[in-house]
Amino acid sequence: MNSTLYRRLARATPVSVRPFAQTRSFTLTTILQQNNEHDSTTHFGFKTVPKDMKETLVRNVFSKVASNYDIMNDAMSMGVHRLWKDHFIRSMSPARGAKLIDVAGGTGDIAQRFLEYQDKINGDSTSSVHMVDINPDMLREGEQRFASTKWHDDERIGFTVGNAENLEFVKDGEFDVYTIAFGIRNCTHPERVVREAYRVLKPGGRFMCLEFSRVSNPVLASLYDMHSFYVIPKLGELIANDRQSYEYLVESIRKFPAQNEFAQIIRDEGFTTIGKGYENLTFGTVAIHTGY
Repeated sequence: MNSTLYRRLARATPVSVRPFAQTRSFTLTTILQQNNEHDSTTHFGFKTVPKDMKETLVRNVFSKVASNYDIMNDAMSMGVHRLWKDHFIRSMSPARGAKLIDVAGGTGDIAQRFLEYQDKINGDSTSSVHMVDINPDMLREGEQRFASTKWHDDERIGFTVGNAENLEFVKDGEFDVYTIAFGIRNCTHPERVVREAYRVLKPGGRFMCLEFSRVSNPVLASLYDMHSFYVIPKLGELIANDRQSYEYLVESIRKFPAQNEFAQIIRDEGFTTIGKGYENLTFGTVAIHTGY
């Protein structure tokens, strides 16, 4: 039997014991995904573009923002993104010797936090990270971050330019933990990304996604929209001399599925979730999604 299929059958919750409402949700989600597979267009921010163009358009955006990416993250979130990422790694609480694949790893701040946690909290010098990003300019920023570190010298950090939807260079069941932070919303087919995550994880491995999400409180949501659509593009213009790229980044957040919808996609691709499957941070500005 195909090894990936066997792992899916072994880990998936049997359909027969699911409540009717959950089974129905699975069916509707699958139908929507199948329809999306046959649609020749997708969104690029608020624009509709051919699917085969989105990857190039997104790559161009991140090539433009790569050199200012970390500075702009601080400016846009007033530094709060650092707290989100710290909590993300603490929530992971990785075991000693864990092998992490960090997809859409960009400038390497998740990978660095993981290795620091392993060194300082677990006293572990054997854990490793494989960083993957579709954009070579972003990945180059990550390589520069690690170039003079002990992790680089000890070969505990590796880098590959690759597509999250097709990690063809990774074997089945190779990693203990899969992370993708603020990257999956830029992918043409998020469900394919989750499917690949399932494939490359060991049985019992952990999928973790940190992504911008939906603020449910209407007052806070209006303030968040004001900051997103007026302040962030202006910061992009002033700091990075690039308003257009940051308008796209804001729009892409609004096009990404809401928390419960994305949690269902994770379950549909074979993962088991605990409770609702996600944790909201800062009133739902971002959410951590987890699957096993």
